[in-house]
Amino acid sequence: MTPDLAKIDSTLDEALVKLGAIVKRFADPKVTRTADEHRALAVSVRQFALCADRSADYRVHALRNELERRIKPALIWSRRSLIRR
Repeated sequence: MTPDLAKIDSTLDEALVKLGAIVKRFADPKVTRTADEHRALAVSVRQFALCADRSADYRVHALRNELERRIKPALIWSRRSLIRR
């Protein structure tokens, strides 16, 4: 990898870490309360995961794993609330 490409790759990884931190804040139950908010969070986590799959940075992968674990209970809750309607 050329030095220029390595710098771009590193910059993208830093941006992903910052983006993951933002999505992580939205994963807080105090912030994301309604079924619509949970669905939007799930979309954000899926989009982040797609970008994270292409990263070699362990921090990005750790954030992806944490976010995916955080939304699983929320998705179950969202499905149940949808079934009751």
